[in-house]
Amino acid sequence: MTDTQNSKGQPDVLPAALFGLCPNCGQKTLFRSVIAFSDKCRACGLDYEKYNVGDGPAAFLTLIVGGLVLALALIVELNYQPPIWLHAILWFPLTIAAVVGSLRLSKAVLLILEHRNQAREGSIDDSGEQ
Repeated sequence: MTDTQNSKGQPDVLPAALFGLCPNCGQKTLFRSVIAFSDKCRACGLDYEKYNVGDGPAAFLTLIVGGLVLALALIVELNYQPPIWLHAILWFPLTIAAVVGSLRLSKAVLLILEHRNQAREGSIDDSGEQ
């Protein structure tokens, strides 16, 4: 067993998310592009489409990264007062890179945790007991 595997032979959450490893077998098959999941694992056949990661991470990350970039931009403006074109050249690419990079990581973490915890869609219990 390596440092990046738990007792079930599955990779640990953070290394698996960082490197796009399958939560079942540990092969690098989780993503087909920068932020799009593959349909299934090419090594073990795990179906990634059954997991519902959704767009929740995108909304939170956009707000968090936007707040951080705004704070940095204000600090730079107040301390150095650069021209507006320099702000545009600096902050737009930084914002896009930070959102895409953190989106990939957060989507992978959510999918891996869904797999580990065997999370399924919730249902309402209509048994009448209270």
